[in-house]
Amino acid sequence: MSGRGPKRELAEKIAGEITLSDDPGATLRKWRTDFDISQTDLASELDISSSVISDYESGRRESPGIGVVRRLVRGLLAIDERRGGDRIRQYGRVLSAGFDSDVVYDLQEYATSIPLARLHDDLEATVVSPGNTDHISGHTVIDSIEAITRLSSEEFFRLYGQSTNRVLVFTNVTRGEGVGIALRVLNPTPNAVILHGLEEDELWDHAAELARIDGYSLAVTNVGLDEMLERLAGLE
Repeated sequence: MSGRGPKRELAEKIAGEITLSDDPGATLRKWRTDFDISQTDLASELDISSSVISDYESGRRESPGIGVVRRLVRGLLAIDERRGGDRIRQYGRVLSAGFDSDVVYDLQEYATSIPLARLHDDLEATVVSPGNTDHISGHTVIDSIEAITRLSSEEFFRLYGQSTNRVLVFTNVTRGEGVGIALRVLNPTPNAVILHGLEEDELWDHAAELARIDGYSLAVTNVGLDEMLERLAGLE
C-alpha cells in the first residue's frame, strides 16, 4: 500500500484502532461488520478457518499481533475493492474531511447537482417541509448525538463540505429536537435536512415550523442505515 491515498490512511486507522484497543476483538468485529463482510468471507480471503476469526473477535484467542492485524486489514480492504470499493471511498471522504467515522458516516460531493426529489425517492423519505431548493450538490451523513456533543461550531460548518447546497442526513434521532435547535445557531443553514430512523408522526412538534422559518427542506426516513448508505453511494 504505497502513497498516502484514502486506502492507506484507512488501513492505518483500522490497524491502529485494533492494536490500541482495550478489546481488540470487539474492534475487529466493529470494522468487519461496518464493511458488511462475514467471518466466513474474511477467513476465506485469508485462507484460514472462520473459527480463527470468531476466536479473535470473542477474545478466546490471544490478541492478534501486528502481523496478524496487517493481514486482517488487508483482507477487509481487498474484499471491499472487489465489491467496487464503496466503503474505501466512503471512509476516505470522511477521513480527508478531518472527521472520525463514528461522527460522520459519509460526505460526498456530486459531479452535477441532482433533484432533491430524486434523493427523497431513493431514500423513501417523507417530506415534512418543502424548503426553498429543488436541487442539491452533495450529502453528509452524521450521527446526531456524536455531532452535537463532540463538534465545535467550526467543525459543524465543515459538515457542509464544498457547499451548503446539500443534504445533511442525521442518524440516531429520536424526535429531532436537538437537530432543530442546533441548526438554529448555524448561519447559513443547509438547504436540506433528512432525519433518519423515525416516522413523521414521531417527529418533534416544532421541527417543521423551524425548518419553514429557516428555509430548509425537512424530511424523515426509516430505511436501514446500511441500506441508506448503499443507496447514497449509488448517486455517484
